Amino acid sequence: MSTGESNPNEHENESENSDAQTPQRAPTWDGFEAMVASMEELQIRKVFELARRLKPGLTLEDMRNPHDFPELNDTDWHYEDGILTGIQSVLSALRAQRRGP
Repeated sequence: MSTGESNPNEHENESENSDAQTPQRAPTWDGFEAMVASMEELQIRKVFELARRLKPGLTLEDMRNPHDFPELNDTDWHYEDGILTGIQSVLSALRAQRRGP
């Protein structure tokens, strides 16, 4: 190769080598819990915003009793609420596992 030209593979090898040299930190309980807790917060907001579109003025407490509000008998809302329930189940199991027997 003449001077001034670069080998495209040369840069790929450099990034591969730098990644291999950088030690990866192992995930921690705190890290997992924080990640799932942030997922829970995001999903709560999503479910609440959808609920408020279906029934303006609804509160977070109202959302805990969806059977009291016929407007929440909506397949999209139930789907998102089910996702929230799953995330909360994972968070609960993670915390229980962390505490141990």
